[in-house]
Amino acid sequence: MTYTPVRSAARQHTEYETGSNRLPARAWARSDTPRILLSGEWSFRYSTAPETPADFLDGAPEGWGRIDVPSHWQLRGHGRPIYTNQRYPFPIEPPHVPDDNPTGDYVRSIDVPAAWSHGRVVLRFEGVDSFARVWVNGHETGTTSGSRLQNEFDVTDAIRPGHTNIIAVRVLQWSANSYIEDQDMWWLSGIFRDVVLELRRPGSIGDHRVLADYDAGTGILQVTADVPARVRIPELGIDAPAGERILIPEVEPWTAESPRLYHGTLSSGTETIDLAVGFRRVEIAGGVLKVNGRRVLFRGVNRHEFDPDHGRALDEATMLADVRLMKQHNINAVRTSHYPPHPRFLDLCDEYGLYVIDECDFETHGFFLDDWDGGLAGNPTDDERWQEPLVDRMHRMVVRDRNHPSIVMWSLGNECGSGSNIAAMATEARRLDPTRPLLYERDWTAQHVDVYSRMYLTHAEVEAIGRGEEPPLTDPALDVRRRAQPFILAEYAHAMGNGPGGLAEYQELFERHPRCQGGFVWEWIDHGLRTTDAGGREFFAYGGDFGEELHDGNFVADGLLFPDRTPSPGLLELKKVFEPIRFERADIGVRVRNLRDHTGLDDLTVTWTLTEDGEERAHGVLGLPQIPAGGEALLQLPEPPPLTGEAWLTLRAILAQDTAWAGRGHEVATGQWQVREAAPRPRRRDGAPVRARFDERGRLLELAGTPLVPPRLDLWRAPIDNDLGWWGPAVEPQWRAHGLDRLHDRLEDLESDDTELRVTVRTAAAASDLAIRNIWTWTLDGTGLDLHLRIEPIGDWTCPLPRLGIRLGLPAAVERVSWYGRGPGETYPDSSSSQLIGRYQASIEDLQTPYVMPQENGNRSDVRHLTLYDAAGAVMTVRGAPTFDFTARRWTSEQLEAARHPIDLSPGEHVWLNLDLEQYGLGSASCGPGVLPQYVRPVRSASFRLRFEPHREAE
Repeated sequence: MTYTPVRSAARQHTEYETGSNRLPARAWARSDTPRILLSGEWSFRYSTAPETPADFLDGAPEGWGRIDVPSHWQLRGHGRPIYTNQRYPFPIEPPHVPDDNPTGDYVRSIDVPAAWSHGRVVLRFEGVDSFARVWVNGHETGTTSGSRLQNEFDVTDAIRPGHTNIIAVRVLQWSANSYIEDQDMWWLSGIFRDVVLELRRPGSIGDHRVLADYDAGTGILQVTADVPARVRIPELGIDAPAGERILIPEVEPWTAESPRLYHGTLSSGTETIDLAVGFRRVEIAGGVLKVNGRRVLFRGVNRHEFDPDHGRALDEATMLADVRLMKQHNINAVRTSHYPPHPRFLDLCDEYGLYVIDECDFETHGFFLDDWDGGLAGNPTDDERWQEPLVDRMHRMVVRDRNHPSIVMWSLGNECGSGSNIAAMATEARRLDPTRPLLYERDWTAQHVDVYSRMYLTHAEVEAIGRGEEPPLTDPALDVRRRAQPFILAEYAHAMGNGPGGLAEYQELFERHPRCQGGFVWEWIDHGLRTTDAGGREFFAYGGDFGEELHDGNFVADGLLFPDRTPSPGLLELKKVFEPIRFERADIGVRVRNLRDHTGLDDLTVTWTLTEDGEERAHGVLGLPQIPAGGEALLQLPEPPPLTGEAWLTLRAILAQDTAWAGRGHEVATGQWQVREAAPRPRRRDGAPVRARFDERGRLLELAGTPLVPPRLDLWRAPIDNDLGWWGPAVEPQWRAHGLDRLHDRLEDLESDDTELRVTVRTAAAASDLAIRNIWTWTLDGTGLDLHLRIEPIGDWTCPLPRLGIRLGLPAAVERVSWYGRGPGETYPDSSSSQLIGRYQASIEDLQTPYVMPQENGNRSDVRHLTLYDAAGAVMTVRGAPTFDFTARRWTSEQLEAARHPIDLSPGEHVWLNLDLEQYGLGSASCGPGVLPQYVRPVRSASFRLRFEPHREAE
């Protein structure tokens, strides 16, 4: 066999219709048809030109390497990953792409059984990025279109049953597909989902459709197929021909809270397909989206397919890990941003219970360059030459996925603007499946959709929509149509770095306004690629770490999970905000509210614990009555024992039995409130006097023999991504313009007597007449050193402060801390409800949160007292009057800010301790609104009290 050069068809990948010879779309199914999984090692060659001769059609020549399929070649040592949020990493000249086009050639030999001569043989690619040409035994089979959609080819005439067969694939990184696949993610190429060879025997089922409606207790089932077949569901007593409409009384419906599936089969005689039938109805009535007749509140996340080692090539174990983590953190919905997921993920959503918005593989963000009103010419959304491939993508997604009960909406795509092709896609989706509403966030007039959706609106804008007071459209008819639609935030609360803040305030709006039916936090996971530096140290890489010509930095690290799937503090806060049971203090007990949409609380047990000064005094279990969805009940609490100190009551709702997604005892929700305030703490004044040494400027150098880097006023924090305001209001430039990162001190006054030292310092930045006068009053007694710090602003300050407190250095021998306050995780003013008041301990290292891009982290708030330890025991205790915040780390805020990755941070000669009166909130301004007014920290007069109690005197 001789090879045929590719040059005769070299530009096929830049045609508007980029797929050829593909079989019609059909539903993804698990069946008993004979199949050969072609995943595994393939021969591989990497080049930079698609015109390279196709000299591999009869087998890989000598010298080729190997690559695993599924995978991305950039993560296997070929080429390099590129991260852009919206910009195309090639010239915008649709449908053309550069001549220098990374290309991967794949070859695999496979023995096909002789029995396969009786039937049609189909070769299926579940996912190839971005364009592929396929040959079987030297015969060109066809080309692919749609990187995240399956492409199937009839290869019967090329396959030789009973012999060894050669499958050859040429994959191009750039193609016309790239113009409509400009999603916010890494550009990664190759065969990244499974490849399957399948025998379609005479009478095999091509496409099939499962319609499982639900109406007030009755299921309505109709399963159709393109060949004569029979439906059997033993549990329902069904054994009927396909196509028959069957009524089933007293069926159990499917919801995300109770994902009831009825398992059966669809058989044609030569093929049997597994069925998992969930009866449910999705409808919009009275401007509210309902599932099975009840309003649902979407507690959702946007989920890219991502793994730090494999990119978008996910195995089932990783998909299942995502689903279980979502359920464990009270998430009930997923938007498949911004493409159809691996079909197995949808099976898991059916089984475990997650509502899904299935989104078409379509985004043209790079045509706008920040200008949605104008943008660049040639946007495929409104170009008739792109209509056929775009409608084809919508068609293939709906047909592939429409049998899943978990899917409750279709999305036409993401950030493509408006245009005639959106209307055509909507028409096709409704033709194929009139049972589900449509969503498309960039249809701001809601002309083509059934659900009004926006992203990153402020709380005030959501409130206005909930009240029906949003600004009207210029077209009165469209305005009426949009106001009659339910409202969902397709994206909100950008979870980039430390954040997001303000989650609880969004949730309150969703719960208060029926039209506001929740939203989807951006996003599920940080897209950091596991990498090592020259010294072998491992870190997670982001944009720019691979020498890209264009990149968008760490904007790819904006998830609720760290790349290794460790939950971030933001996910813990979201779990608390999303919890389906709410505890509220009442005059005679506790009010329990069931926030679920469909089910009661029978699966939960409620425990209570009473603590005094952080120590448990009593505990027990509360019996829960029957509380239906949306209902509430008032429960009596036991009489508490006599108390003399600060007391807190904590309630926890835990799983009463094991479930598929978590074990018995898993914590679902919490409630906590103070039942007794702290009594004044008497001071011990006996014992040897505490020694403190100050320098001539009144700076504390040593306490009880422990040397210190003197405490000074600290107004700076290593900026978080939300402070920088990538796509939202930036506060960091204001801070820097005011010089808060480069402050200088000048001693104004120093007074002392036998017991008190008063030091007045003026703190200001170069080139500024603004200042902060800080008056330090130190008082020694027999057991400790008291500090009263007063703050007085000088000048007309117009920006808020990052933080207000002091920073000091302790010996590096300090290795751990214990505290009584909020914990165990980090907390900030607008992200603290998940962390409860109690006694906690941690090492200095464990206090740090390893954000992919280092930034302010590790704060603990509402702290009553903090004790620091070295290997020999307690060194010092700090007490608040009444509380303070603290962070403790082995590097300064300046070193933290300068680091690009956590591995850039090295322990130094000190532990740096921040003791703060307050910090600025987190907000969501990396892409969205900034900090709510109540969490802004303006410059003002303030007072702050701390007490330092040493535990030993150095010899």
